[in-house]
Amino acid sequence: MQRAQSDLSTADSLNRITTRCDEEITSIESTLIELRRSLHAHPEPSGEEVETSKFIARTLNDAGIPGTICRDGLGVVADMTVGSPSADAPLIAIRGDIDALRMPDEKAVRYASQVPNVAHACGHDVHTSVLIGAALAASHLATNADGNTVDPGLRLRFLFQPAEETCQGADWLVEQGVMDGVDAILGLHVDPERIVGKVGIRYGVLTANCDEVVIVVGGHGGHAARPHHTLDPIAASAHLVSTLYEFLPRSVDARNASVFTVGKIEGGYAPNVIPESVEMHGTLRTTDAESRQLLQQRIRDICSGVEQSSGTRVEVRFQQPLKSVDNHPRIAAALEEASLAVVGRENIDLIDQPSMGGEDFSVYLDHAPGALLRLGCADPADDSPPFLHSSLFDVDERAIALGARVLLRAAFLLGTPSHK
Repeated sequence: MQRAQSDLSTADSLNRITTRCDEEITSIESTLIELRRSLHAHPEPSGEEVETSKFIARTLNDAGIPGTICRDGLGVVADMTVGSPSADAPLIAIRGDIDALRMPDEKAVRYASQVPNVAHACGHDVHTSVLIGAALAASHLATNADGNTVDPGLRLRFLFQPAEETCQGADWLVEQGVMDGVDAILGLHVDPERIVGKVGIRYGVLTANCDEVVIVVGGHGGHAARPHHTLDPIAASAHLVSTLYEFLPRSVDARNASVFTVGKIEGGYAPNVIPESVEMHGTLRTTDAESRQLLQQRIRDICSGVEQSSGTRVEVRFQQPLKSVDNHPRIAAALEEASLAVVGRENIDLIDQPSMGGEDFSVYLDHAPGALLRLGCADPADDSPPFLHSSLFDVDERAIALGARVLLRAAFLLGTPSHK
């Protein structure tokens, strides 16, 4: 009976705290939107987010939150204690990525990118603004608490990560110790396939394993009119791509999602010259370890077969491996419970299939359990909103406050004894 009363007391206290956080986020929503628009207008690509990091640190420090800029000026980390958590209270990290893509922004809006061929076309400006919103609300709660009203207390770490698009930034931050002592980590990604006000929750594998595949076909060049004097790497490459596309899908169980795509082929000098070599870059996406290993070997085998049949030399490299994001059930449940309070059951979609996209949020999951949420961001009035990585991509900015509310609520849930 005493335990039940204690749980009820904790639940009531948690409800009061999260309601106050919701109110604070709502009160600064217009500020967060302007922050997002400033970030959107001044994007920086992966590995170059120096000014973005300064902007984030300055915004946090102006609010009394000690934000530390990371190595090489890339990324920001901020720790915060809300209330009076116990000595063994869990440390909850919340991550947002801050980099933009090397591509044009072709939207006709006043906050369009002012940097040629660099654009926030994947929503990382939204992620950054969501994280700033959660930090500002938590800080306001911590500095304006009356007596012991913030009970249970909470230990938070905000991670503003660079270089997600190149799958390097999470490794950089982990090397600097940002996951030391972290008990759970939360994150989100905007989703233009869902309207604003809806969220997607996935239990288990959310994204694919990703491997960059580099194939170099070396031949013997010569005159295009005399191919019999050459070993044509272009002909061999064309055959190789066709063979890979034909046989890789038939090499694994069709019930296990996988895809291989060649996105870049480079070779040749002139219409009448057969070159010495061709270089191809592709990506292999899988959702289970067995398929990943099998398909890598099949790629090697097919390349070896084309090498023998064409007389060319075919070299294969797998690089920049990235594991799938595997949402921990306890952390995903906290995100679902938080979403229930923020958007309601009718606006929560339980995702039944993983995405074939990649996310270096998975790097953090080697160090602590975590989960990533899909945050609806499409304008309900737009019948065909541009998808991620489109030069016309934009969001319904009401998603910012909703995302901040969900993440902060989930963090408080994970910080309470009943959710450990």
